[in-house]
Amino acid sequence: MKLGKKKIFSLALILVLVIALLSGCVQTAPTEETSKEVKNSSIILATTTSTENSGLLDYLLPVFEKDTGIKVKVVAVGTGKALKMGEDGEADVLLVHAKSSEEAFVKAGHGLERFDVMYNDFVIIGPKNDPAKLYENASNDVIKAFKLINKGNAKFVSRGDDSGTHKKEKKFWEEAGIEPKGDWYLSAGKGMGDVIQMANEIEGYTLSDRATYLSMKDKIDLEILVEGDNKLFNQYGVIAVNPNKNEKINNDGAQKFIDWILGEKAQGLIKAFGKDKFSKPLFIPNAR
Repeated sequence: MKLGKKKIFSLALILVLVIALLSGCVQTAPTEETSKEVKNSSIILATTTSTENSGLLDYLLPVFEKDTGIKVKVVAVGTGKALKMGEDGEADVLLVHAKSSEEAFVKAGHGLERFDVMYNDFVIIGPKNDPAKLYENASNDVIKAFKLINKGNAKFVSRGDDSGTHKKEKKFWEEAGIEPKGDWYLSAGKGMGDVIQMANEIEGYTLSDRATYLSMKDKIDLEILVEGDNKLFNQYGVIAVNPNKNEKINNDGAQKFIDWILGEKAQGLIKAFGKDKFSKPLFIPNAR
């Protein structure tokens, strides 16, 4: 049977269209390898607000992303909420600052291992007129300062968010033998930057990490009134969330982040952060 030229042309055209369609399907269907690459290209970092408010993450993360090709999604919350995100398998890696809670997190099997990254210190900041006379009578004694604030019913703004700073503050009140309550005590439930702004607006006192305070110093009227007490030491740690929580956890990316931030390059960057503006670093690297 002979086919006319038109029929031959039509059959050829149909064949070309079928091949093109099949090729398109093959190209658009995600392979297992492609899905793995997409998953490994990003991590979720749950961290305390002080690392974000101080500007440290904006300084560090672009370098990490350039070095590794891994994008970082930052969720800046209080340390308590960051640990809860890890417990619920909603983050890949944590950068937080409440060491005893972090060690309990790992001991409970929610994290793989905890590493020291850096430290700075807490300070009590307040209005220049210092109505509770902290600078005059308790400039390096945080427990005495808290007693003076309570005795004078001086306004105090608490983080009130189960953050590392809030945990530290509650410990100081407990050591002072005081249950903070009353009109003078405001529990904000906010991050460090917001709490400093609130304390500034009502001319009250608050407990802050030094880095966040210094990063905001030019925009507020509060001053450091208490510092230098060994109790004010503020250690930061990094933890990879246990990948057995769920299959979405990017443990490879988390381990790359930990290796990077504990490494010589990142530790050097941390050591330099803030020196140009404040003549000294806002965080002291101490990875081992």
